[in-house]
Amino acid sequence: MKRHVLTVLAFVVATFGTQAPSHFLVFADHYAAVTYIRKQTLFQFGVLAMLIQGVVLSVLYARFDGGKSTTKSALAFSWLMGAFLVSYTACAEAAKYMVASVASWIAVELVVGLVQLTVSASFSALSIARARSWEYRCWTTLE
Repeated sequence: MKRHVLTVLAFVVATFGTQAPSHFLVFADHYAAVTYIRKQTLFQFGVLAMLIQGVVLSVLYARFDGGKSTTKSALAFSWLMGAFLVSYTACAEAAKYMVASVASWIAVELVVGLVQLTVSASFSALSIARARSWEYRCWTTLE
């Protein structure tokens, strides 16, 4: 259970830490050019989406890596799932919404998605490794 909580937390922190600055600071003009975006975002739905995605990714990751949780397996899984998740925002949204520049939209979404999922995988691997180290120290102290 602790592993899932850490993985979800890592995903939410990485997602918020990359997507919020991307949407509201770095690429604010990029998103402002899309006419369908709300002027006042419904923040709670964004948090809910991150939590749901984090739980789903955590459950799938536990099955994917067989309990190893190495940085390599975390990155491989994250990039695999990233291809699944980011393909929608980069390609499908560019296809159905009136974006100012299709090429720019795809580039921004791909780069931000890659950064988000790389940071998430790194946070997950580090937090799980630290939790294991802490659990190991606790058990060896008890012996």
